[in-house]
Amino acid sequence: MRARTALLASSLLAGVLIAGSAAAWLSEFGIEGMRVVSTPASEVRASVSPDGQRIVWGSTDREGGAGGWDLWQARLKDGRWQDAAPLSINSDTNDFDPMFSADGRWLYFFSNRDGGMGGDDLYRVAVRADGHGAVENLGPGVNSAGNEWAPTPGADGRHLLFASDGHGGVGGHDLFVVRWDGTAFVEPRALAGINTDADEFDGAWLGDGKAIVFARSTDVENDPIQLQLAQCDGRRYTDAAPLELSFNTADGTTLGPALDWNKPGELLVSGRAKSPRAGKMDIYRMKAPTVTGHAGCVE
Repeated sequence: MRARTALLASSLLAGVLIAGSAAAWLSEFGIEGMRVVSTPASEVRASVSPDGQRIVWGSTDREGGAGGWDLWQARLKDGRWQDAAPLSINSDTNDFDPMFSADGRWLYFFSNRDGGMGGDDLYRVAVRADGHGAVENLGPGVNSAGNEWAPTPGADGRHLLFASDGHGGVGGHDLFVVRWDGTAFVEPRALAGINTDADEFDGAWLGDGKAIVFARSTDVENDPIQLQLAQCDGRRYTDAAPLELSFNTADGTTLGPALDWNKPGELLVSGRAKSPRAGKMDIYRMKAPTVTGHAGCVE
């Protein structure tokens, strides 16, 4: 019965961004932008602009990009995502993990383009009505000689959540937070209560940091990836448990959570549902999980 209800909700949303709150329609999840955002290729980690007019995501193998992994964008027209195209800021290497800032002024992403500080570095560009500004490396307060992934600016604009294997964490990739000092992000510190000897990455804050959804894998390059949900007890995140989503299984691959700034009651994730399905990895929309935690884990 649950699968049939989920399929009905998914078919209502397939290829459409519903006006108003789509969460009212979501029994469990729905596919995002069938054949425009979600295609036969692998599409991962989508972010919607605060005005709801743009969606940007990463693809590892979609034809038409600059090369490597590329960033793609579609615009809202007549209630649907349309006119998908690669961003002009793509390099011939990997550009991935996009995320708009909460005020819509910036688009953050990672890239291993020339001129960085290590492997994958974090960057941002100013968002303009007609495109984007110059690409900016976030600098040594964030980037290391290792790999930094999944930049996630906080709702207040004063903090940035990201994953790194180059800042001396517990093991593999760990989640870190930095603060904005007026000119740069500085002082990376491990996110309390989250990191283990596994890989933790792709973090998304809920309720201004009172809860967090993140990806965990014993080996991100070779093993399954599962999304976890943890609540803040006022000092650290506790009792992480698998996010309740039917295809977020222990033997599957589910990652790339991102809160929809335009509809903060909804979460975008990447995975492989049995149905509806467009390709190797699709973008799905679900209700954001309930926040029961407290403030104190971000500062």
